[in-house]
Amino acid sequence: MIRIATNGHAYYAVTPRVEAAWKELLARIGNEAEVTLDFLPYPLPQPQEQLWARRDVGCVFMMCGYPIAMRHFAVTPIAAPIPSAPWTRGRAVYCSDLIVKADSGCQSLADTFGGRLGWTMNHSHSAFNALRYHLLQYRNHDRARLYSHVIPGLGSVRGLFDSVCAGTIDVGSIDAYWHLLLRHHEPELAARVRVVESTATAPIPAFVASPAVPPEVIDRLAVSFTSARDRPWFRPLADELMITGFAASFLADFDIIRARDLEAHSAGYPLPA
Repeated sequence: MIRIATNGHAYYAVTPRVEAAWKELLARIGNEAEVTLDFLPYPLPQPQEQLWARRDVGCVFMMCGYPIAMRHFAVTPIAAPIPSAPWTRGRAVYCSDLIVKADSGCQSLADTFGGRLGWTMNHSHSAFNALRYHLLQYRNHDRARLYSHVIPGLGSVRGLFDSVCAGTIDVGSIDAYWHLLLRHHEPELAARVRVVESTATAPIPAFVASPAVPPEVIDRLAVSFTSARDRPWFRPLADELMITGFAASFLADFDIIRARDLEAHSAGYPLPA
């Protein structure tokens, strides 16, 4: 039996309705692959690192590209979703939206410099690595530090979003696919912030398998994911999840994330600041 970790607070389960759609879609993916899937509750704030390290979880829902790129865990990518957004250009990619409070006086990212910056966790690409790489273009010899206060460890994308809304921080970086789901399912909540800039795209978090999963099972799941868009049951679920399909995912896809980490460190910028 292959186990999939999912729960009401899962990263891309922005509402119970979205969580239900993910569960149904994944159950159908398993049926197509002739693999029995057991949904394992794993609610936040349990550390995601502990989940990613488990060998009894065969298909993790979903794993950020940063720890994949940095080879922090021995996992095999299976497939990744393609969001219904123009910035994907039909690829399994995402970007990060740099957000401020809707009534903020900041009209551009440069307007936030000197203020308060926050991020979730250091192993997050969307909230940390993508943000850090994006800020590199604004640094120079006379302005090595862009913000007067930095608040790390906000824990989750929702925690960061709420911190912007509460005015605890002036700007933060959130996963643009998460933001897309929020705008679709909770537009009034989403309207509490504005996007001042977006980062470059990178491979979106992927479903990954632990080393305990046989390669032939991974192959069957990958085929089931990538062929899902052709099934009659896919469209209603895809509309809820704001996706157009899935693409096969490989370790090499995430090398660009590792390269951006290296560029930041080479520039003497280990933390966004």
